[in-house]
Amino acid sequence: IADVSITPCVDGTKAVASYAVRTIGSGEVSLTIKDECGKTVATASGAEGSFTIENVHLWEPLNAYLYTAEISFGDDFYAETFGVRTIEVKGTQFLINGKPFYFKGYGKHEDSNYHGRGMDEVLNVKDISLMKWMGATPFRTSHYPYSEEMMYLCDREGIVVIDETPAVGVNLNFGAAAGKEKQDTYATIRTKEHHHDVVHDMIARDKNHPCIVMWSIANESDTTTFPDSSVAYYKPLYDLAHECDPQNRPVTIVGVMNDFTKDKTLPLMDVICLNRYYGWYIYGGDLNAAKQALKIELDYWKQLGKPVMFTEYGADTVAGLHQATPTMFTEEYQADFYEAVHEVVDQYECFIGEQIWNFADFATIEGTMRVDGNKKGVFTRDRRPKFAAHTLRRRWKSIPDFGYKS
Repeated sequence: IADVSITPCVDGTKAVASYAVRTIGSGEVSLTIKDECGKTVATASGAEGSFTIENVHLWEPLNAYLYTAEISFGDDFYAETFGVRTIEVKGTQFLINGKPFYFKGYGKHEDSNYHGRGMDEVLNVKDISLMKWMGATPFRTSHYPYSEEMMYLCDREGIVVIDETPAVGVNLNFGAAAGKEKQDTYATIRTKEHHHDVVHDMIARDKNHPCIVMWSIANESDTTTFPDSSVAYYKPLYDLAHECDPQNRPVTIVGVMNDFTKDKTLPLMDVICLNRYYGWYIYGGDLNAAKQALKIELDYWKQLGKPVMFTEYGADTVAGLHQATPTMFTEEYQADFYEAVHEVVDQYECFIGEQIWNFADFATIEGTMRVDGNKKGVFTRDRRPKFAAHTLRRRWKSIPDFGYKS
């Protein structure tokens, strides 16, 4: 058994699922589908086909239900869990099981004090526990696909995931890579073939996970300096993601702060995902100006008639630093920053999600912009909540996962 794809479709109270099993060698393929109690609810035979689950239990955020496909081929055996749910972008709404879903969560990293970077199964359990404590439901795998163990855990716990490729900062006109003259990033770099492979491989690995509701093909790329060049690079990758995914989930690219009016790539995506730092990198310390600038930008994006969400927004905050008056880097300023942003985004029906940057403080390269790493976490690197965590918890606990802005 080399690979298996399971694509459920909901039809009233039942699910009709198509499947394909790729094999090496000779033998007969058979499938037995079991529910969470271990009861057989469907069977099938052959390398391709379909099966029907009557009185199906749907997979939902924070209310997961998983079926298991037991696959036999000759002497080989493999068990794959899967969930039954629908994903659809309709107008300005993001629908899960036909209901408008609102993203309340994070960008995060696989990072901790003692383990450093990489998979930590104990920490994964801890992080999901903290997410649930806050009333959060989703996170983005910034900026690479996380371990399979984490994906299976999110399936089981009902956590919603945006799965992202490791294409971070494909941009020769930003940060340390920027020179005096503007460069056509996509005429200079030679990453397109490998980027194609990465998109293909990510979806091939993660396609059966019900927790994954959207694919992100890149984070903070150069999409405005030479916009036509950017479209020529990313439109084929957008199409590829749709072609590779048997479930045809929405596809996005995460946009960096830029002259958004010149961006021709973001409007092509199914969901407009923005990394925005009004009140920090732009108008830092002046939240009134930040709110005005944010309104101007959201007025622009709402004209597209597509869902808009933040995949990053936040402010560096040193735990334990306090002032009577909110000042940048204090815990008070971080809380006020989020309240200012939310005051604006709640005015837009097209705005369907807030994923803060970041879940927890994390290590970075040394530099004058970083104090012992990136401090934008609402939790410290050892997972202690900052003041803003309680502010966000009150907000997120009051916002339903479904029906908000419906």
